[in-house]
Amino acid sequence: MTLARPRATRRSVLGAAGAALLAACSSPPPEPASSAPKPVRHHYGTGRDQFGDLYLPDGEPGRGTVVVVHGGFWQSGFGLDLGAAISADLADRGWAAWNIEYRRLGDGGGWPTTYADVAAAVDHVDRLDVDPARVVTLGHSAGGHLAAWAASRRGTGLPGGRPRVRVTATVPQAGVLDLRTAADTGLGGTAVPGIVGGLPGRVPGRYRLADPIERLPLGLPIRCVHGTDDSTVPISQSRAYVAAARAAGDDAALVEVPGDHFSLIDPRTPAWKRTVEVLAGLSR
Repeated sequence: MTLARPRATRRSVLGAAGAALLAACSSPPPEPASSAPKPVRHHYGTGRDQFGDLYLPDGEPGRGTVVVVHGGFWQSGFGLDLGAAISADLADRGWAAWNIEYRRLGDGGGWPTTYADVAAAVDHVDRLDVDPARVVTLGHSAGGHLAAWAASRRGTGLPGGRPRVRVTATVPQAGVLDLRTAADTGLGGTAVPGIVGGLPGRVPGRYRLADPIERLPLGLPIRCVHGTDDSTVPISQSRAYVAAARAAGDDAALVEVPGDHFSLIDPRTPAWKRTVEVLAGLSR
C-alpha cells in the first residue's frame, strides 16, 4: 500500500519513538552567545552532504578536537544543526569542534554510504587547522552509534576501514549501541534495518561490522552518557554496551544523568554540563 503523504510515511517508518523525535527536534537548542569565531564550512567530499562546520576557540584549541555526530535515527529530515549549539559551547571551552554532516536514509544514505561518509569526515581532521593527535568522537542518539562505530572501524573492510586519523576516545550520548537488540525490539521502527540494510537474521555479517557492541574491544576510553528519563533510546542500550566493553577489557564507564533524550544536546542543561566534565577528564 502506498501512503499518500510523506509526513505520514516518515512517522509510520519511525514508529512511536521516531514520532517523538520528530516533534522534539523541530526546534534545535539555540546556540549560546559565544566569544569564539563563527564556524567555517569545509567539504570532506564532493557530495552534497559531505561537509562539516568547524568551530574553533578564540585562541589555541588546547584541549583537542571533538568530532560531533548528530542523531535523528539516521533520517534525512535531521541535520547537523542539531549539533550546532553544543559545538559552539565546546569551542568556548577550548575545544575544536568538527560538526559533521553525512548521507542519511532517504537521501542516499544507508549501507555502506553513511559509514563511508562518517569515516571520511573523521579522516578529514588531518586536513583541518587542528591537532589530529587527540580526537574524540561525540555523537547523540543515532550519532552515538556512528561515533562509537568510527572508533571501531579499523579492519572492517568497509570504506574508511584503514583510518588516517586515530580516534583517541569516544563519548556516545544516549547512543544506539546494540543494533541487534534495537532491531529486534523495533526501536525507531525500521530505522535500524535501514542503516544496516536488513534485519540481523538476514544480514548477520553486516551487523558484525556495523554494530558497536559487536566491534569491541576498542582499546581506547569509552564514556557513555545517558539521561535517566530517556523515553526515545532506552538507557539499557548504554548499560549493555558498557558492560560488554568492560568484559572485553576496555576502559569504559556509563554516566547516568538526570534528563530526557534531548537534554544531552542543550548547553543550558546540567546533562550537557556533565558531558563537558566527562570530556575534560579525557583531555587531561
